[in-house]
Amino acid sequence: MLTELEMQSIGEQAVDVLKTIYDPEIPVDIYQLGLIYDVQVSDEGDIHVLMTLTSPNCPVAESLPEEVKEKVGTLPAAAKVEVEITFDPPWTRDMMSDEAKLELGML
Repeated sequence: MLTELEMQSIGEQAVDVLKTIYDPEIPVDIYQLGLIYDVQVSDEGDIHVLMTLTSPNCPVAESLPEEVKEKVGTLPAAAKVEVEITFDPPWTRDMMSDEAKLELGML
């Protein structure tokens, strides 16, 4: 079983990985875009990523969650990775970080 500190460290590493994954239509990573709602790490090292897409008809609806699962799964401490897609609440531009808005000329 992992300690609280180890679980937190794995969560931070998972976020670092998520920041390397880009939406193919927008030149900003999915974390800064606000597509990642939650990252949870169990005391067994299982990682659960709760995310959304910019729209239900997103062209990468199949491939993006799979890319998230594969890349987060490369973490040495990751036992099992599960990616859950939700549209509640629906994604809006307000969910983007200030950094993402600046990058896209929205600030």
